Amino acid sequence: MPQLPVIGWREWVALPELGIAEIKPKIDSGARSSSLHAFHVRTVRERGRTLVRFKVHPLQRNTRITASAEAEVIEFREVKSSGGHVTLRPVILTEIELNGQRWQIELTLANRDTMGFRMLLGREAIRGRFLIDPGRSFLGSQSRQRPRRVSRRTRKRGE
Repeated sequence: MPQLPVIGWREWVALPELGIAEIKPKIDSGARSSSLHAFHVRTVRERGRTLVRFKVHPLQRNTRITASAEAEVIEFREVKSSGGHVTLRPVILTEIELNGQRWQIELTLANRDTMGFRMLLGREAIRGRFLIDPGRSFLGSQSRQRPRRVSRRTRKRGE
């Protein structure tokens, strides 16, 4: 059996079809589906297709940077939150990029303002592609916008 690459409990990913160069999801093998923080969600019918137009704040704790996106709705799905609350969410199919790989995933759109992460990457999206090390972060990615933090201990040794 081939060895799968290892990713951490959080990673940087890109959603190129949505115009999102990077977003940091929590990798959650306990969640079946993946979810993206979306607001100002509008569903429209065009040429016999159901589309969803929405906005995303891709960076945690940053509401200044906003991406506007549009995607075809593949279905509306009832999703039960960890608190047991059921909501009907639009589901889209979009490309994700992580660790040099690109593939299609299903994403439910939900307001995740109260959550710590703007995106949740569930087990269906990573099944058969990666192993998860829950004690590590950013094993398969690095932010393109900001350099990685260097600890004081590392700086002192490197000076």
